[in-house]
Amino acid sequence: MKSGFISIVGRPNVGKSTLVNCLVGEKVAITSSRPQTTRNTIRGVLTRGESQFVFVDTPGLHKPKTALGERLNKLVYGSLAEADAVLFVLDARAPVGPGDRLIAERLGQAKAPVVVAVNKVDIAKPDQIGVQLAEASVWDFAAYVPISARTGDGVDTLLSELEPLLPEGHFFFPPDAASDQPEALFAAELVREKYLSRLREELPHSLAVVVNDIETRDDGLVHVAAIIYVERSSQKGMVIGKGGAMLSAVGTEARADLERLFGAKVFLELRVKVEKDWQRRDPVLDRLGF
Repeated sequence: MKSGFISIVGRPNVGKSTLVNCLVGEKVAITSSRPQTTRNTIRGVLTRGESQFVFVDTPGLHKPKTALGERLNKLVYGSLAEADAVLFVLDARAPVGPGDRLIAERLGQAKAPVVVAVNKVDIAKPDQIGVQLAEASVWDFAAYVPISARTGDGVDTLLSELEPLLPEGHFFFPPDAASDQPEALFAAELVREKYLSRLREELPHSLAVVVNDIETRDDGLVHVAAIIYVERSSQKGMVIGKGGAMLSAVGTEARADLERLFGAKVFLELRVKVEKDWQRRDPVLDRLGF
């Protein structure tokens, strides 16, 4: 038997969370077109034959502007220290830039072997893919695989490159496990995901969701109580929407996902609170679970 932790790293919005969901075969991480969607390290588990892959989805490495940003970068670097292998994801459509080179330099100093996945080949031009592979090859990592996390193209090849890098050892999770993410955290992320496509400019980064309680009642109804935090009073109205329209639409979509998650009818209670400049205040970040 073989099992190991594979840390997935890359710049924001290269498709790391979409790739984790594709590899695992079900949704264990929220996704959006917004940079810095992921704010926690999320483990997705794939057991295939005698091998168990534990993929660690990490926030996108970026130049931090807030205390939250600094914490997210620390999460990434912490995951590298514990990884048996690293999956470095590039966007096939975006030229290799300073951020990619900085990550590659850091990975070159790490002990774990690195496999590069050039993602989004389904929407990239052939010459873009070739340029990416050529530029990345100077890093001399273990393997380079063009893939599409959206369609699954190249993913089997990617797994075949990663499998030999897993150390011998017993499984960390039951063979049917897909993630170790707590239900309350995933439920909160599902609510936040519904806002990401609806909010503009800086507001998506100013929003946090915390699920305070999940209770299954005698009639089988699952009651989920969540608080949506924003940084300024002016943002509260945007999150609620005119006549509560935004909050209602988000609640309806999130409830459908939660009912699939729990396999039962869900009553979703959403409240909106202002926590001034929470991204920049360490005590508040501690309280919100970052």
